Amino acid sequence: MPSRFKGRWLVVGLYALIVSFAGFVGALLGLFGPDDLTAVKLLGVVELQPTPIGLAIFGMVTIGLFLGVLLSLVVFVSERYDDAHPKG
Repeated sequence: MPSRFKGRWLVVGLYALIVSFAGFVGALLGLFGPDDLTAVKLLGVVELQPTPIGLAIFGMVTIGLFLGVLLSLVVFVSERYDDAHPKG
């Protein structure tokens, strides 16, 4: 496998792909979704109207934050508790 598809670059690429897909689905939902959608609150603070751009932003931010927190926890644990060099 080429080196550009290994390790962190693969994870970052998948992260960007998933966040972009969430934005795409949000835009489709805003464009072709039901007419009676109500406004959504982004993180309970910013109210976004159910337009294609509003729902795309909502999807990208929520998925991006959720996956970003999970990936940060994985990086934290993997750097702190590495079994490659056991102590003792």
